[in-house]
Amino acid sequence: MEKQPELFADIFYLLSVIGIDDAYKVLTFLIPIALAWFIYKKVKNRRDQHSTNILHESKEAGLADAPISLHPIIDHNLCLGCATCVDACPEGKILGVIREKAHLVNPSHCIGHGACKTSCPTDAISLVIGNEKRGVDIPMLNPNFETNVPGLFVAGELGGMGLIRNAIEQGRQAMESVRETVSNSQADVPYDVVIIGAGPSGFSATLGAHEHNLKYVTLEQETLGGTVAHFPRGKIVMTAPVQLPIVGQVQFNETTKEILMDFWQGVEKQTGVKLNYMERMESIEKTSDGFMVTTLKDTYHTKSVLLAIGRRGTPRKLGVPGEEQSKVIYRLADPAEFQNKHVLIVGGGNSALEAAITIADEPGSTVTLSYRSTAFAKANPKNVDKVSASANGKKMSVLLKSTVKEITEKQVVLNTQDGEITIDNDAIIVCAGGILPTPMLKSLGVTIETKRGTA
Repeated sequence: MEKQPELFADIFYLLSVIGIDDAYKVLTFLIPIALAWFIYKKVKNRRDQHSTNILHESKEAGLADAPISLHPIIDHNLCLGCATCVDACPEGKILGVIREKAHLVNPSHCIGHGACKTSCPTDAISLVIGNEKRGVDIPMLNPNFETNVPGLFVAGELGGMGLIRNAIEQGRQAMESVRETVSNSQADVPYDVVIIGAGPSGFSATLGAHEHNLKYVTLEQETLGGTVAHFPRGKIVMTAPVQLPIVGQVQFNETTKEILMDFWQGVEKQTGVKLNYMERMESIEKTSDGFMVTTLKDTYHTKSVLLAIGRRGTPRKLGVPGEEQSKVIYRLADPAEFQNKHVLIVGGGNSALEAAITIADEPGSTVTLSYRSTAFAKANPKNVDKVSASANGKKMSVLLKSTVKEITEKQVVLNTQDGEITIDNDAIIVCAGGILPTPMLKSLGVTIETKRGTA
């Protein structure tokens, strides 16, 4: 700022030397440039301050740590501060520019779209998994999605790729690799491949297996869609054009969970693919000629296995008396089922909060949200705000630092900060995450690496 008076003095001296006519021409040229520069600086400073405020709010809320799921890191030596990554993010306000460099200012909202990396003109953005504080165990995969155990493949979220569009593409590509592998196998067994999971990647892989006339079976412990099927009603699913086997190019820009599920169900019916619902994989055993996959219903001898189970795995249970009752479930399907019922939601992540929010809006429902910690540190701030608003409006009761002790037919007993309480109860939704098959994978000899903010 100290140099501005000298600069203006030099400009006026130059104008006096060159004469009035030439000075007029120079000013005619310089004024628009100066005005454009002034507007640019004002906009940049406003954007800079806005991004700084968002980052400050994230830190104040204890949500400034990078997520453990797929997210960007920025090389500030390469970053130009052009803000193309900020504009490219479909979620908005995830990235911001501060002092001419891009920053992850709102990490808790990032869901790993990856559009920021694609848009960066200097390749300053890398997509990584995990962070320094919390690592994520990921099976090491070859470029063809095969683990170090020949014939065992992984696609989708279990391998670190959770975005629907990317998971679908991985499922398609992985099945192409499976097809090549089994075509070279001399094993005389009933199946070419067992696909475990019917979420985005598993369904895409199933279509690929069906298209290539492979001898396959797809096992799904719940229903078509995997985690997507249990998103809250009306939730927007950000997608982009994808290539589905048999179907071809599918044009989606922004659509709801219901539209996407209807589309997938239509594809299932039209193509005639076979999926074994409500059949959970119990174990996988390596044999001399492939694998033995065991469920509670059957055993499948196969040349190869494709794991597309996501990172939720098998739902984690509470381990308390009475949990075996049918009123205890582990995912929300339709909030309307809980009208005029006393419902307990257990958990503190986004799935728990979204379930509580949507059920609290149902007529006659009474919702209690129980979480063992002191704050919803892992949840999206928007969901936390909605829960707070519902609690303040007496639409739900929030019990922090509480745990379930016992479940009876018509009630549930909770341990709270103020001692043991008993509340009326018709249904319980447990959103406590899932148990991944990491021990089983290790027993098969699969190499597992812990990602701590690395690609």
